[in-house]
Amino acid sequence: LKGQQQEIYNLMQRKNAVDEENACLKNKFCNLNQKFKDKSQELKDTEECAQKKEEQNRLVIKNLEEENKGLNTRCADLLNDLEKLRNQEAQWKTEKSGNDARIKNLETDLAEAGVQIKELCSLCSNLSSQVAKKEEELFQKNCDVIKAKKELQELQNLYRRNTEHTAQQAELIKQLQALNTD
Repeated sequence: LKGQQQEIYNLMQRKNAVDEENACLKNKFCNLNQKFKDKSQELKDTEECAQKKEEQNRLVIKNLEEENKGLNTRCADLLNDLEKLRNQEAQWKTEKSGNDARIKNLETDLAEAGVQIKELCSLCSNLSSQVAKKEEELFQKNCDVIKAKKELQELQNLYRRNTEHTAQQAELIKQLQALNTD
């Protein structure tokens, strides 16, 4: 009986450990899911920013070209302004190049997060099936324990009746010895 109780205790501890591990994995999954959402939003924001800067660059260049056509008399000033604007454009292109690299990095991170999510889903599925098996084993063990308790109760009842019967026999023997002495 002690062995069965110990086995039940061990099974309960194993079940608790599996529950804790399952909770830990769910927590990791939630964290990865949040990272995925954050990276998606960051990618969207970066793309919008790059698009706005491209639009601004196009507008600035278009306005400068139109102004250059209409203002030949101010050509020297416009050449200086144009040089400044070209430097600014180069800077923006550099920034755009950096943003493009950042977008590629984010896309790579997103793909990796997708792979990790698939792996975690598979792991969660495996763990769920393991938990189901363990619960089934635990149910069987509980049934065995209930059966063992019933058998123990029957043995205790039989022992009590035997003890009472032995006491009655001892009393009868005493009475017989007293009668024999008389």
